[in-house]
Amino acid sequence: MLLRVVVVSFVFLSLLNNGNAGITSTFIRSEWPSTDIPIDNEAFSIPKAHNAPQQVHITQADYDGRAVIISWVTPDAPGSNKVQYGTAEKRYEFTAEGTVSNYTFYQYKSGYIHHCLVDGLEYDTKYYYKLGSGDSAREFWFETPPKIDPDAPYKFGIIGDLGQTYNSLSTLEHYIQSGGQTVLFLGDLSYADRYQYNDVGLRWDSWGRFVERSTSYQPWIWSAGNHEIDYMPYMGEVTPFKNFLQRYATPHLACKSSSPLWYAIRRASAHIIVLSSYSPFVKYTPQWEWLREELQKVDREKTPWLIVLMHVPIYNSNDAHYMEGESMRVVFESWFVQYKVDVIFAGHVHAYERSYRISNIHYNITSGDRYPVPDKSAPVYITVGDGGNQEGLAGRFLDPQPDYSAFREASYGHSTLEIKNRTHAFYHWNRNDDGKKSATDAFVLRNQYWSSNQRRRKLKKHYLKSVVGGTTI
Repeated sequence: MLLRVVVVSFVFLSLLNNGNAGITSTFIRSEWPSTDIPIDNEAFSIPKAHNAPQQVHITQADYDGRAVIISWVTPDAPGSNKVQYGTAEKRYEFTAEGTVSNYTFYQYKSGYIHHCLVDGLEYDTKYYYKLGSGDSAREFWFETPPKIDPDAPYKFGIIGDLGQTYNSLSTLEHYIQSGGQTVLFLGDLSYADRYQYNDVGLRWDSWGRFVERSTSYQPWIWSAGNHEIDYMPYMGEVTPFKNFLQRYATPHLACKSSSPLWYAIRRASAHIIVLSSYSPFVKYTPQWEWLREELQKVDREKTPWLIVLMHVPIYNSNDAHYMEGESMRVVFESWFVQYKVDVIFAGHVHAYERSYRISNIHYNITSGDRYPVPDKSAPVYITVGDGGNQEGLAGRFLDPQPDYSAFREASYGHSTLEIKNRTHAFYHWNRNDDGKKSATDAFVLRNQYWSSNQRRRKLKKHYLKSVVGGTTI
C-alpha cells in the first residue's frame, strides 16, 4: 500500500510538469439522504443522571501542548465547576477550577457552560479526568502530545463541514477508527443556523453531544466557518459568532492574538496556524498584523511542519463557492510561499480536492503570469469540506480540470496527516461510501524546509529512509 502511495505521488508530479491536470473521480455514491438525524435519536443521547455534564470537549490551551481547556455543559444548574484529574484511572490527584456562564439566543437559554484550564501537564502522558459529582459524575481521559521536537511523530485528523446527519456520523466513526490523535477542524460545526428561533440553540446542544464521543477524549483544534456567524436580525441576534464563542474556547491569548478566531499552536513537530476567513484580514487589520508576527516566530528547526487552517479554500475548481477565497489569496499567498508553508487545509466546499504545489503570486492587475504556475516553495492546498452536513455534496466541478488540480471527488469523508519525522508525512483522504470507509487519495508529503535544502538537513541516513523496503524517497 505504501509503495503504491509513493508511486502515485511521483505520477502526479510528472503530470504537473507536463502541464496536464490530475484526476476527477468518476465515483458515484448511492446517496444517503442529506437530512439531519432526528433530535431524539440515540446519537444525541443525554446522560441519564440529573444535571450530568454533557457536550464535553477539549482543546489545546497553550502554545506548546502542556495544557488543555476542558469544556462542558450542565443543563439545569451550575453544579460543580471543578475538574479532577490524574495519571491513574479513578485516582485523581489534582483539581482545577474553571469558569461558568450562560447566555440567551432569541428566547433560547443555554445550559451552564463550563471552561476549565488544566495546565502544567507532562508531555506524552495519559490523563484521566472526572467532571461532576455523585451519581452525576462522568469520567474520561486524554493523552498529551510528545514534547516539541523536529522528529516527533504525530497523526492529525482533518474534518470540515461536519453537521449532524447520518453521513456526519459515518465520518465521525471512521475518524475515530483511524488512530488520529488530534482533529484539525476546518469550520462549520453544527449547521444549527439552518434552523430558526429556539431550534438554533437546541441544535448547537445536540451537536455538542453528537461529537462528544471524540471531543471528550482528544483535542479538536477549532476554526470558524460561515455557519458559525449566526447573524439573524429577524430574531434580534446580530452579534457574529455568538453561539460559537460562548461554547468553544481557543488558546488565542497564548499566542498574543487579539481574537479567539485566529491563533496558533505548536504540537509535537508541527506549527499550526488557524485563520479566520470571515474576519477582517486585509493590510493593517489585527489578523494581518498578527499573522505577519506569527510567521516570523516559526522555528523550522524545532517544528519543521508548518500547517495553515482556514475555512474558505484559496484554490477551488468547484462551481460551489468558486473564487470566494480570492481576496485572502491576494493578501496572504506571497507569505505562504515566502515561509514555505507545507500544506493548507480548508473546508467550505462540500467535496474533496487536492492541488499540486502551485502559486499565483506573480499575477497583478496590470501584468505578470495570468495563471497559477508550479512552485516548489508553495503549499499543497487541500479542501476537506466533506464531513457530511445536510446541505449535501458539491458535485459541479469546473470542466476542464485546471492544471493545478491533482485529485477531486464529490464524496463525504475525512483525512489524516501522519507525520513520520522532520522530512516526510503520509497523507490519506478516506471516502465514506454510505457507511464504508475507503482510502481513496494518498501521497507522501515532503517537508518544505528539511527536504528542500541539503545544507540544512545534515541528517543521518535513517532519517531519509522510507518504511517502504528501506528505500530513499
